[in-house]
Amino acid sequence: MNEKQLIMGVVAHVDAGKTTLSESILYLTGAIRKLGRVDHQTAFLDTDKIEQSRGITVFSKEARFPLGDLQVTLLDTPGHVDFSGEMERTLQVLDCAILVISGADGVQSHTVTLWKLLDTYGIPVFLFVNKMDQPGTNRDALLSSLAEHLGEGCILFEDGKPSPNALENLAMCSEPLMEEYLERGGMEDTTVQRAIAERKVFPVCFGSALKLEGVDALLQTLKDYAPVQEYPETFGARVYKITRDKQGKRQTHMKITGGTLKNRDLLHGTDRKGEPWEEKADQLRLYAGDSFQMIPEAEAGTVCAVTGLAHTRAGEGLGFEAESMHPPVLEPAFSYRMILPEEADPALTLQKLRQLEEEEPLLHLVWKEALQEIHVEVMGDLGLEMLESLIKRRFDLDVSFGTGSLIYKETISAPVIGIGHFEPLRHYAEVQLLLEPGEPGSGLAFGSLCSEDKLDRNWQRLILTHLQEKNHPGVLTGSSVTDLKITILGGRAHLKHTEGGDFRQATYRAIRQGLRKAQAAGNAVLLEPVCRFRLEVPTEHVGRAMSDLQRMGAQSSLQENSGARSSGFGGETMAVLTGRGPAATLKAYARDVAAYTRGLGRFLSSMDGYGPCHNAAEVIELAGYRPEADLENPTGSVFCEHGAAVYVPWDEVDMRAHVDSGYRLDGEGRLVKSGASGGENSGSGKKEKGIGAISASEKELEEIFLRTYGKSKRDEALRREHMAKGSRRPQVPDLGSLTHKEDNSGESYLIVDGYNVIFAWEELKALAAVNLDSAREAFLDILINYQGYRKMGILVVFDGYKVKGNPGTQMKQAGLDVVYTKEAETADRFIEKTIYELGRKYKITVVTSDRPVQMAAMGDGAVRMSAREFYQEVMAVSEEIRQKLQKQRPERNRPFEGKLESRAEAKDFDKKMPHK
Repeated sequence: MNEKQLIMGVVAHVDAGKTTLSESILYLTGAIRKLGRVDHQTAFLDTDKIEQSRGITVFSKEARFPLGDLQVTLLDTPGHVDFSGEMERTLQVLDCAILVISGADGVQSHTVTLWKLLDTYGIPVFLFVNKMDQPGTNRDALLSSLAEHLGEGCILFEDGKPSPNALENLAMCSEPLMEEYLERGGMEDTTVQRAIAERKVFPVCFGSALKLEGVDALLQTLKDYAPVQEYPETFGARVYKITRDKQGKRQTHMKITGGTLKNRDLLHGTDRKGEPWEEKADQLRLYAGDSFQMIPEAEAGTVCAVTGLAHTRAGEGLGFEAESMHPPVLEPAFSYRMILPEEADPALTLQKLRQLEEEEPLLHLVWKEALQEIHVEVMGDLGLEMLESLIKRRFDLDVSFGTGSLIYKETISAPVIGIGHFEPLRHYAEVQLLLEPGEPGSGLAFGSLCSEDKLDRNWQRLILTHLQEKNHPGVLTGSSVTDLKITILGGRAHLKHTEGGDFRQATYRAIRQGLRKAQAAGNAVLLEPVCRFRLEVPTEHVGRAMSDLQRMGAQSSLQENSGARSSGFGGETMAVLTGRGPAATLKAYARDVAAYTRGLGRFLSSMDGYGPCHNAAEVIELAGYRPEADLENPTGSVFCEHGAAVYVPWDEVDMRAHVDSGYRLDGEGRLVKSGASGGENSGSGKKEKGIGAISASEKELEEIFLRTYGKSKRDEALRREHMAKGSRRPQVPDLGSLTHKEDNSGESYLIVDGYNVIFAWEELKALAAVNLDSAREAFLDILINYQGYRKMGILVVFDGYKVKGNPGTQMKQAGLDVVYTKEAETADRFIEKTIYELGRKYKITVVTSDRPVQMAAMGDGAVRMSAREFYQEVMAVSEEIRQKLQKQRPERNRPFEGKLESRAEAKDFDKKMPHK
């Protein structure tokens, strides 16, 4: 390709004539031979059945046409507010945009939202005021309205050039323009083009797309003044969209921002979990409407669809753009419960629907574990209708939705320092974070004030990763937090005992503890979705309208000049009120307006971010959320005390913290240096055993290790003697009797994730490949022998969640408690529940290499043991029994003979085992 590339988007509020303008542009430039119409369902870019039946654009489409020496890629985007996410994700790849405004309606609330988004993404804008053929439209009034709502940079262009009557206004837009105007009485095209690229000038063209009026002048303006990007030689790309073709093949839509992408090129990135991936680009496709052509390579400036990539995400950067992730500005505001057919499995359905979630940026799927329900978060009711149709067409599922509810968010009104500490057996991490309120709509921002001398850069990066990897719940209603700046103040790791997951736990707990402190101080704030609205009513109803808006908690102002039609049917004079208010109260107000104005009034609204909740106390009480009861998001921390993990409530963590970051908040909430050196915390009057005291903590952890796992022969002998004399193996007929025992805190209990261990031990894994039942029975025989020697209770759990109609089974087998979970209940879930029920009555050890289960076990005070460690423990017991039997009966075989390999053989196996 030798032409200069221009990526141009068309955006508008609904019914402004955006798709009609796109059709006119394609027709006049020769890209299509016949002019299609939206109302005739023949538009070139509205190819989906949903779009044709509704007469609106739902999915962004692309087309290509030549314009002078430019090769233009046109992206047509949805105009309805419910599909704003589809529109927003295209903005990050645009070189410029055409903002279409209806001359009959003027600047609408959604127009202002679009204008803010275009400003956020820094996109040069050309304005086309459409439908000027309709009666009542006034060009001068509309220009005044544009200047009032969008800025003084909106300059009239006629026949592709700045209007002679607007030169003075144009010169006022930038200093270079003013200098040229004063010197020569005019301005060079290149200077005007530069001002447009810098978003100081916004050309305004008038016309009627349906009648092809003014479209040629718009094209001439674009040809002469559209800014063209310069691209580097190094490869880079921005992913803006994920789709699937008619055959179900996954497509990654991207803009090449540097270098060249060729067929079979290797692409690199990281997935949602932060794991690196490497995949080949299979096909490169250039789409035009619903059809495409394959190309061997895509040069910089090209928008193409790439197949063969399974891990890409919308908003992701590739190549030199890898660090530039673009999270969406808009967010869904409503949540609905999905009602599935009776025969549908919710868990399996959720897996299928994840495909749609990655394709639709503002479709969020939420799994409610306790209710076993799927909830969807969308922008509005029309999005639900589209989703219902899409699910039926894609997966042949007839779904419906329950009553919608608002999606609330939380923030804070004053700075606070949160501390998270995670120190169960052989683990250590502490994190201290500063949480500050951000600007409304700013989302979450992250940074660090911690010196790398105090906490290594790699650990700080890990903390930042954990801060960004999930939506952190607040403490008022459990809603996600937003509009926060979170800064690392301090932290500590252990040279030997710290793992990556430790900082995840400490980071999460630091956020929760800080939010809990803010709540206790009265600084936690509940936010609700807010709408920007425009209300047109006959003047005799202005009093009623203003009273309604005030009652609903909205702020409004009466506009003297709307720039649109000023009369309704029968010559009624119309008044225009604009403002912002709670989405909860304004959502259904359009019906009320139509009723009391007898159809003459009109209420238009669009989402405009979040604001303080107008009835926060009522919402919080109705939610009934208790932060301390949220076991998945604890507010406290885990410390090591007397060789055991101890849970410390949030309000006691500050006194027990090991690290003094050297920062504190003064009486006015300002961050100041406390004069500490960042060493041990001396606030409690005594020196804690922290990572700074290496010798003390090493000695303590070593003692815990020896006492728990018995690697020392002396300690192992003492432990066996103690269990033989002072302990007894609990006789457990069922789990119900376990949970009703008064106090068994001195007794040990082993919970084993059956299939996890079987498939981690090579010889059992090999046997399972032949016959799973045989592998399971061999494993149970091993556990029976082990239990008989250790004299401890053992519960082994096997997954049965995929067995349809399985009610679950609990049974005794030679003293073992064996559980097969019921349908839709995983072993992981059962084990976590059992730990919570029994953790305070027994000394529980959980055997699994499943990291989430290990984390949950440690959070509830249980000891974890990986499948590899348990293998070593079993082999150690086998060796001890063999030695004892040799002393008594030298010819006696080992009790585990035939079940496991010899210890010598196990050394090679141990090397193959994955580390926990």
